Amino acid sequence: MALLWIEDVVKDFGGVRALDGVSLEVRERELLAVIGPNGAGKTTLLNGISGVYHPHRGRITLGGLDITHFPPHRVARLGVARTFQNIALFKGMTVLDNLMLGRHVRMRSGIFPSIAYWGLAQREEVRHRERVEEIIDFLKIQDIRKRVVGALPYGLQKRVELGRALALEPRLLLLDEPMTGMNQEEKEDMARFVLDVSEEWGVTVVLIEHDMGVVMDISDRVAVLDQGRKIAEGSPGEVRSDPAVIEAYLGAGKRRA
Repeated sequence: MALLWIEDVVKDFGGVRALDGVSLEVRERELLAVIGPNGAGKTTLLNGISGVYHPHRGRITLGGLDITHFPPHRVARLGVARTFQNIALFKGMTVLDNLMLGRHVRMRSGIFPSIAYWGLAQREEVRHRERVEEIIDFLKIQDIRKRVVGALPYGLQKRVELGRALALEPRLLLLDEPMTGMNQEEKEDMARFVLDVSEEWGVTVVLIEHDMGVVMDISDRVAVLDQGRKIAEGSPGEVRSDPAVIEAYLGAGKRRA
């Protein structure tokens, strides 16, 4: 059963068409990778799903609900969390505080009870803290939980950003190049976390990633964009041998050269 439907989505920026009639189905509990050369429209697609951009044409449906023109905070309340190409953490705050901020859409008590730290707010704080501690254990970042994020190595910051997205308890997790800039060991760790989130937690994952080894190892299906259009979709094996995909990547290499 599909959790997310993207139907004939078009997005323009001035005279540039970033997405050109893209349609895509994301099934419940699957890990779908979206790949393509630089400038293919991958991040624009995630921005459309999460409400950062709204398409000029087409429809985006989550669990049967049309979210095409929903703002980001409303999409987040429906259980859509994401990470970014460029780390978007509060660098002057601790790991623990950043993860607690990821719980904000789950908080019900409001600002004034929280300031007084009474009743509902106190009980709610305990529940949210317990959930955050579970994520800290899952990501194996117990030793850095009280360290300021800006002082951490890049690979650990990426792991903390994943943790903040998980703190929302998403039904759909959008990951925009979570392994960029990592060494091989860090990539292997991150790939394992992403796979566990999909397989053990049952979270539907849409992953943008340039490391084809990772994509082919952990994805259930792969969709390929090139110049704003979807040119292929299927299993990792099918996509790897697709002539249109090979041409897109070779052509991109020739253009860069």
